[in-house]
Amino acid sequence: MVICGISILNSKLKALSEIGVKDSKKLSPDKRTNLAYLIKRKCISYKIAIVSVKEIDERISRRITLNRLEELKMAEIINELGAEEIYIDAADVNEARFGTSIRKLLNFNPKLIISEHKADERYPIVSAASILAKHERDSIIARLRDTYGDFGSGYTSDKKTINFLRQWITENKSIPSFVRRSWETTKILTNEILYNRKLTDFL
Repeated sequence: MVICGISILNSKLKALSEIGVKDSKKLSPDKRTNLAYLIKRKCISYKIAIVSVKEIDERISRRITLNRLEELKMAEIINELGAEEIYIDAADVNEARFGTSIRKLLNFNPKLIISEHKADERYPIVSAASILAKHERDSIIARLRDTYGDFGSGYTSDKKTINFLRQWITENKSIPSFVRRSWETTKILTNEILYNRKLTDFL
């Protein structure tokens, strides 16, 4: 998991739109690379938090949800950067609750917290942070591919990723070190391949 926050002067916000900042998912990796360089030059500061597979699995084993983990990491970033106005891409189904939870974790009292779904599509500053996070993830994925081969995007919706994981578990009788054991896809494939149990067996 990669999460990013940036701090920027209000006078520089317009410049983000002018350089082409928008939802990171709509940009090619090369475009994200170019924009990441420009964003870093425009902002006052930025902070990228990389949450390891091990940490995610350990937190989930202690019944800390992914949403809560995102709240904790976002709050750490916000506390480090500091700002009067905070814009957040809400990970909770309840936008207001997500913003309130983060406010409670802060060591200062910002004037404004905007917590919305798809904030990366509405606010250039959130788009910019998303681009830096996505660029960092692209770099991590590229390094893993150099070692393990092309396993796709790493998302559940990617058949190449699923086929890679299926083949790995079949051949190695284990889960790759860079894949979350708590990932539902991992659980399903592990049960199916190693224990000959399909999802329907539990229904």
